[in-house]
Amino acid sequence: MLDPYIGASEIRELVVKRQARPREMAEFFLNRIERLNPKLGAFMTVTAERALDDASRLEQAEASEAAAMPLYGVPYSLKDMTWTKGIRTTMGSRNFAEFVPEVDQEIAIRLNRAGGILLGKTATPEFGGRPTTEGGLCPPARNPWNPAHTAGGSSGGAASALAAGLGPIAEGSDGGGSIRIPAACCGVVGLKPTRGRVSFAPMLGEAWAGFATSGPMARSVRDAALMLDVLAASPPLGEPYWAPVPAEPFSAAVDRRPRKLRLARLSETSLAKVDAETLAAFDSACDVFIAMGHSVEPIKIDPAESLLESATIIMCSGLSSIPVPDPNLMDPVVRGFREYGTKISAAEYIGAVMRMHNQSRHIIQSLSAYDALLTPTLTRPAMPLGTLPSGSGRDREELWGWLPFTFPFNATGQPAFSLPNGFSNEGLPIGLQIVGRPADEATIISLAAAFEEARPWKDKHPRLE
Repeated sequence: MLDPYIGASEIRELVVKRQARPREMAEFFLNRIERLNPKLGAFMTVTAERALDDASRLEQAEASEAAAMPLYGVPYSLKDMTWTKGIRTTMGSRNFAEFVPEVDQEIAIRLNRAGGILLGKTATPEFGGRPTTEGGLCPPARNPWNPAHTAGGSSGGAASALAAGLGPIAEGSDGGGSIRIPAACCGVVGLKPTRGRVSFAPMLGEAWAGFATSGPMARSVRDAALMLDVLAASPPLGEPYWAPVPAEPFSAAVDRRPRKLRLARLSETSLAKVDAETLAAFDSACDVFIAMGHSVEPIKIDPAESLLESATIIMCSGLSSIPVPDPNLMDPVVRGFREYGTKISAAEYIGAVMRMHNQSRHIIQSLSAYDALLTPTLTRPAMPLGTLPSGSGRDREELWGWLPFTFPFNATGQPAFSLPNGFSNEGLPIGLQIVGRPADEATIISLAAAFEEARPWKDKHPRLE
């Protein structure tokens, strides 16, 4: 019987060598989704017919064609924010419950052409507007390690699916931590690429003044790098941001161990206190890097404090720009952010973008002496569903206090990786974040692979059956 936690690279090898068929892969994961998704709420829409069609098409490929496809026979999912031609794309909103795009987003095209098998669209909060996946049209995305707790957000459905073995790789998007937050909550791998690395074509020129990007989620560093190679192929002409084309595939960095690096560490912020278990796990991770021969030095900066105001204005303005036929149908939390955004003037918005870029320049310059930065991904593990925000009227403050280490690097555009870094006493995953220099995914992929090797998590899975 197929292992539900088999990796994308292993699946591809099996099907390219004709030791398994693409249809077997599709049927296996579709059956597992049918059995477990009702408990987890990971998928909003399951595309069983499309998956079987993809598999049948792939089985007609010649051996040379199969070998040229980097994801040949690999099942994957797309977040329900990503436009898919002919497939319902709700964006987690009751206002778009039956919306069916007429075009595919560029990343959907690339994953299909790479030989992937689309299993479905994963759950998201409304418009990706909160860091927990609940409150909107999609079902609450539950944490497979404890279904009473959130899977995080906004790519919570993707992380829940990966942790539960409902597919080997998943596309997520990240406007303030929305790949890394759920990756940390669910004990999987999530990489926010450099700004301009992955295109939003053709439906968006950009998102949230460059804060947001799509990126890979997986259970291993190798699979995340493999998926990034597909998502980050040469960008379409006319992109508003672009990252330099790497000299070699990102996958090559997985097997290359980094030279001795100078690493910065940051675990304090004025926005919130890091809880004791998360801090202990972070200190332990830093010790692992020191044992590898790297230097790890504390750094005195607080990027979250300096960027908080501009990030709030930019994100809430972005939400307010979405045409919504009936705001009364919205998730009250996201509606509150949207209403705040409608009160922001054009001059205030432009000023916030200018300040964000100036502050980002200062942050990047402050980190320029270091090869990478280490932080906890979040200030504490996943909370119970329905508790963040608490309803006290301090929604923004409570949410920012959970993710002060993620959103600053959406502002700066730097690549950032969240990796599993142990568990709390309650058995909930804790995340470690590695932030790279601009356009330098290769170094943090190499560093992440070394950490994965030193502290393996491949055989750690939730009990679901």
